[in-house]
Amino acid sequence: MQVNPSSPGDVKETGDWWREAAVYQVYVPSFADSDGDGMGDLRGVSGRLDHLAALGVDALWLTPFYPSPWADGGYDVSDYRDVDPRHGTLDDFRELLDRAHGHGLKVIVDIVPNHCSDQHPWFAEALAAAPGSPARDRFHFRDGEGPDGSEPPADWQSKFGGGAWTRTADGQWYMHIFAAEQPDLNWENPEVAADFERTLRFWLDLGADGFRVDVAHGLRKDLEPPLRHTRGNDAAPLNSPPQGDDHPFWDRDEVHGIYRSWREILDAYEPPRIAVAEAGVSATRLPLYTRPDELHQAFNFFHLRCPWDARSFRDVIDTSLEGARSVGTLPTWVLSNHDVVRHVTRYGLPEGTDPAAWLMSDGTEPAADLDLGRRRARASALLTLALPGTAYLYQGEELGLPEVPDLPAEALRDPMWERTGRTLKGRDGCRVPLPWQEDGPSYGFGPGGGWLPQPKGWGEYSAASQSGDPESFLELYRTALRLRADVRGSGDLEWLPSEQDELAFRRGRALECRVNLGGRPVPLPAGADVLVASDAPEPGGLLAPDTAVWLRPSG
Repeated sequence: MQVNPSSPGDVKETGDWWREAAVYQVYVPSFADSDGDGMGDLRGVSGRLDHLAALGVDALWLTPFYPSPWADGGYDVSDYRDVDPRHGTLDDFRELLDRAHGHGLKVIVDIVPNHCSDQHPWFAEALAAAPGSPARDRFHFRDGEGPDGSEPPADWQSKFGGGAWTRTADGQWYMHIFAAEQPDLNWENPEVAADFERTLRFWLDLGADGFRVDVAHGLRKDLEPPLRHTRGNDAAPLNSPPQGDDHPFWDRDEVHGIYRSWREILDAYEPPRIAVAEAGVSATRLPLYTRPDELHQAFNFFHLRCPWDARSFRDVIDTSLEGARSVGTLPTWVLSNHDVVRHVTRYGLPEGTDPAAWLMSDGTEPAADLDLGRRRARASALLTLALPGTAYLYQGEELGLPEVPDLPAEALRDPMWERTGRTLKGRDGCRVPLPWQEDGPSYGFGPGGGWLPQPKGWGEYSAASQSGDPESFLELYRTALRLRADVRGSGDLEWLPSEQDELAFRRGRALECRVNLGGRPVPLPAGADVLVASDAPEPGGLLAPDTAVWLRPSG
């Protein structure tokens, strides 16, 4: 790896710090365990903030750490204004905020407004109440179909497998887009809206810098009788049809009123706080979530899902930039997260491989070419970090972690595993606890083992083993993030002439990025001044296949 590091930039202390930031996703259960119970916690995060500061990110996003029965890894919340004992205490959160802010790092917390836990006091009250009661109106309870009400109210399917309706002891049914332990909240009920506004203010008053909004496109539903059948349309990946298709619970126009009210709350703080939407919607609809009076950003899953192809990437980049500019913002760029196969492995699988089927084969059919995956992951990191907008990094991608596809069946915790009759493994393979050291009972994750087993030899990916190695993933990310700080505000992306399988663009006078996605070397500009390369250029000034480079613009 060739490098020419520059001094790190400071985090902006203004309300627009997020526009070209690098945000690091901390999946709390798997980041660091301070007390040896095998579960990551807030003290563990506090103890590893030096790693994030040295990496060069601007903020960290914490996945849910609220009290939860853990039917879905903490995304089934039983109390939105406290900390689960397995993750610590409110004092631990306050300490984490203080330490993070001392490092110049912003802190974004996850908010889960579409559903709560079936152990939430509201749902317990609803089950004890009569049909038609105010307690049940906080959720979506309906009578069943058929002469005795024994059929679900509609054919809607859960994202985790099986039906999206569960029958209660008194014969009514309640709706849950995800697991049965995650009943959907009724956002037409003013009490629900008011309670979440209290939750937003609770965390903002403690000092949180913003929110990641889970399932942002699913809060409002059309449950006017008779309920419409969807014929399985709701079981597809989170990506709603284009504008004009009126789905009963995905991406309804009514959801935007919620975010306009939230924006007023966020803007009332000084400096203003921010929110990013997890909205799996079409490219034409995504900008609606980031209009000036709504949320600030939305995750760009089109970039994450893009095949390794120059034309495809260019189309996604152009579409993303155009959509964001239409509402006066910038895109986000995402390669991995806690819900998908890690991109080191994805890029090493043959095009067209079904990730779910591949996981069910324990990662053997087909075999992943991890050497290829690593080259492409390194190149995609430079591509992603060169683009205008905000980069969201998933913990461990800076270590080059691959997916763990062969976790034993008895270790799997994802609710998909049981809800699909053990035909889908789910997402545990990308959630295996991080390795921090080369050895030890959990490779430095904690004093004991981890809640998911780590593979033998996991320590070779550890931060300790990579730190200082100029050829490592970690040092590539550190260098790129240092250089990226100098590119902020440097102007729009300008495409440059390039080979057919190459991407080439410039960011003002600060940076030129070239990525070879083809199968043969391509020439670099004569006399190119290389700032950083995902792998060393070949002799004669050639950019090897599956390689990216940042150059100092010559003109």
